[in-house]
Amino acid sequence: MALGASPPAVWGQVVRQGLAPVVLGIAGGVGLPLVLARLLASFLYEVAPSDPASLGAAALVLLAAGIVASLVPAWRAGRVDPAQVLRAE
Repeated sequence: MALGASPPAVWGQVVRQGLAPVVLGIAGGVGLPLVLARLLASFLYEVAPSDPASLGAAALVLLAAGIVASLVPAWRAGRVDPAQVLRAE
């Protein structure tokens, strides 16, 4: 913000940086069960390892948690007074 960024731009950058590992984790968490379907089938009861409803619900819950977890730091970063931060450095 000291270099001219607006608060929404700061919020967007912080949220994008926070969601990058979440999206990678979701991709791995959805892809791995599809690859290991035979091994996982013996551990599951009445649910297929490639069940789209289960994989989709888990992905949505994790994505929502990641968004909420990154919104708080983004909101705080957008409220920072640049003059105080530059004085502290």
